[in-house]
Formats: sequence, structure tokens, C-alpha cells
Amino acid sequence: MDLMYTSTRKGKETVTASQAILKGLASDGGLFVPTSIPKLDVTIDELSKMDYKETAYEVMKLFLTDFTEEELKACIDKAYDSKFDTEVIAPLVKADGAYYLELFHGATIAFKDMALSILPHLLTTSAKKNNVKNDIVILTATSGDTGKAALAGFADVPNTKIIVFYPKGGVSPIQEKQMVTQKGDNTFVVGIKGNFDQAQSGVKAIFNNKELAKELDAKGFQFSSANSINIGRLVPQIVYYVYAYSKLYAEGEIAKDEKINVVVPTGNFGNILAAFYAKNMGMPIDKLICASNDNKVLYDFFETGSYDKNREFILTTSPSMDILISSNLERLIYRIAGSDEVKNQELMDALSKDGKYEITDSMKKELADFYGNYTTEAETAEVIRNLYKETGYIIDTHTAVAAGVHKKYVAATGDTNKSVIASTASPFKFTRSVMNAIDEKYDALSDFELVDELSKIGNVDVPNAIEEIRNANVLHNTVCEVADMEKVVVDFLTK
Repeated sequence: MDLMYTSTRKGKETVTASQAILKGLASDGGLFVPTSIPKLDVTIDELSKMDYKETAYEVMKLFLTDFTEEELKACIDKAYDSKFDTEVIAPLVKADGAYYLELFHGATIAFKDMALSILPHLLTTSAKKNNVKNDIVILTATSGDTGKAALAGFADVPNTKIIVFYPKGGVSPIQEKQMVTQKGDNTFVVGIKGNFDQAQSGVKAIFNNKELAKELDAKGFQFSSANSINIGRLVPQIVYYVYAYSKLYAEGEIAKDEKINVVVPTGNFGNILAAFYAKNMGMPIDKLICASNDNKVLYDFFETGSYDKNREFILTTSPSMDILISSNLERLIYRIAGSDEVKNQELMDALSKDGKYEITDSMKKELADFYGNYTTEAETAEVIRNLYKETGYIIDTHTAVAAGVHKKYVAATGDTNKSVIASTASPFKFTRSVMNAIDEKYDALSDFELVDELSKIGNVDVPNAIEEIRNANVLHNTVCEVADMEKVVVDFLTK
């Protein structure tokens, strides 16, 4: 029996995995979720002997059931290859009493590579399976990391085009340079005069414009998404939590079936939702610790049951988490509402109309697996500085938010479970913030002087992703108003 996907909203659209990957967003504006979360059909002992690719197949075959074994293994082989600078793909580093799951060894040194290395192959395979003749246009909003990872994944992939919107002035200098120097005849990068939430809302509006879809279909194009709203992004993220647990067990760090906690720096909620799915597949994960920065809309939600985006938008040193509308939270809301699409639609309509909603007491009880907290800017810097001084290990700002929240959780609960912290970006991606946290004297250095100094004091090689943009030319310099996003898309596709 194929596992089917249904919309979280009341259109009740049901599709196969490959159709869900192709569409990205359901026709009714909802997100696709599996009709049930499958259980792993291999044991921890078996998983402990597998490498990353083998683990990926065992997890993904259960979600992408209309892919043949040959198709899925081909996608996995093309994704997790020499693009990663380590054969283990996602190493675990023990530091200061926790295990840091390094998810930044791919082409763009951020965790988004873990899914965006495979998404182009899943998407082109899905297109063939469904006899799609149009070119697929990937339309994505980014708070910094998704954009470059998607651009790198889709650059020069036949029969695709990719358009990325990012908040001008709202990403790190390294993040921006990575995007605007992207090569590929099918790539287009646009800065918007607004924040990430506006970029994301603008992209959703373009997706939901049925007239535009008709117009572009006539010209041989159809939209899909590389954002974490696409289940082709979400499913590959489940893999690394299964892999991390099995590696801890294989290395004797945990006993069989011993429960662990998972700590995730959270913006759009996809990465921690993947951990929730791993838990529901049968992995012995206890607490899912949701870490926010000063944009603490998720912390407030877990504390009160009220989601309210009506607040100041704060630019922080962890910009990929500077988000007030966490899109993937809708998938969890749908689930804790008992898969009630009418209730979910009601809450999402309230969010759209009033910028807030409140869940019921019975829904709150379903959140017992989660713990939320946040780390301030000063605390984030302190975590980076202290970890470096005590261990010599250097982490980026987003990972530091998670490490700070982990410390708060342990202090508040006394929980002695071992914890895996999702280390979502290389410190080289946020050199100025990281080096300033270690010592303010570094602020006098230029961006690439900081890169070299970080390499020296951390005793780590400069990643290829940084070396290749050192002297790269800017190829994308389009900037537009939020209101002009649709026009920019049409102009690019019809020029």
C-alpha cells in the first residue's frame, strides 16, 4: 500500500509522495502531511551497522512509497557524495556534556544541504513519474541558508529554474555573497525591501495565484517549492536524527533503547518537526527542545498555547531564525488537533486575519513532548565564548542559541538524558558574530581576514564554500519592493 499525503486544510486533497513533492503546497493553501507516520522496519542493531546512505534509504522508502528502490537509491547516491567534505556526512562531536550533530558539511555549509542536495533529484524523478512536460520553477523565500543551498542544488539541473527571494540587509555578509555570486543559467536571486516573513508571504501569494499559474502553464512552466513546506525537504531531515541515535548506540555512548533529548535551533519549525517524526517512527527520543532567539514567538506558544506574530521583528546574529511565522508549525497543529482539517483551517484563518490564534486545552496536552525556551543576543555570545575557552570547539550563532537553551532546560528540570544538539551551520558562515563573541578585538578585521583567523584559532580548515566566494563576481543584483515580487518572477520567466 502506498503512503498517501493529504492537505492540512479543508480542501482534503490526497496525493502520492511524488505528486506532493512536485506541488510543494496543496491547492487549498495547506501543507502536505502523510496520512500516517510509518514505523521503522529495521532494528537499532541493524541501523547501527549502516552508513548515512543506507540509513537514508531505510527511512525514506517508508515515506516515498511510489518511488522504486532503484529510483530512490539513485537519488540518495547523487545527493550524499563528494559534495560533502566528510564521508560520514553528519558527524557527532562531543563537547561540554552534549553531542553536536554537525549538519554543515555540505556544499553551502548549512544544514539545508542535508535535504537540498537530494530535493532536485526527488523533484526531477517525480516529474518523470507524473509525465510532467513543463519546466519546474522553484520559488523560494530564504532567511539566509535555504537560498544558497537550493541554488547550489538546482543550478543547471535540466528542465528547472530557481528564483530565490531574501531580505536585503537581513542576512549575513557571507550568506549574501554566497547567493549573489551563484552561477547557473537557470538561477535568479532577488533582494526584497522587507523581512523574511514578507518574502515568505509574497512567495505563498504567488503560489496561490491561480491566474498566474494558468498564464505560466501556457508558457511551459509550473511552480514548486524548495522551502521546508515541501515534504521533499522534510523527509530527508528525518534521516539524520535516526542516524545520530544509531551512531551513538554503535559507539557505545548510549545503551540500547536509552532515551535521548534533541535540541534544535528553530525558525520555520521544519527541522524540529523532522525530529518529532523520527520519534513517532519509533526512535527513542524523549524531549524535543525548541530553541528560539529574541524572536521568541515559538517559546511564547509553548508557554501559553497562544501563537501571536503581532510583535516587533528583531534582527539578530542568528538571522536564519529571525522568523515570526513558523510555517511548518501548521503540520504539528493539524496533528495535535486530531488531524482535524476544519479546526486547523480555522486557526490558520485566524493567523492570516488577526496574526494570532489560540489552541485548545486538549491540544496543549498533546505538546508534552516539547519544551521551548530562548537565548538572548548576549547569552548567545556568552555560549560561544565559554565553549571555545573551555573546549576549543567553535560553534555558530544558531547552534549557540540551541546550546544556551539546552543549559536552561537542564538547570530547570535536572534531566540527565544525553542530548543531541542540531548544529545547523558552520561558524565560517557567521564569522563576524562568532569572532566578536570570542573577543571584540576581532571586529577590526575584514570579513575574509576573520575567516582566516577563525581557521587559525579553531584549528579547522576554511571550507571550500568560503574559499570559492573570496574573489567571486556578483552575478545577481536585483532588488525589489515586496509588492513587485510577482512582476519580477514573470519578467525573469518570460524575458
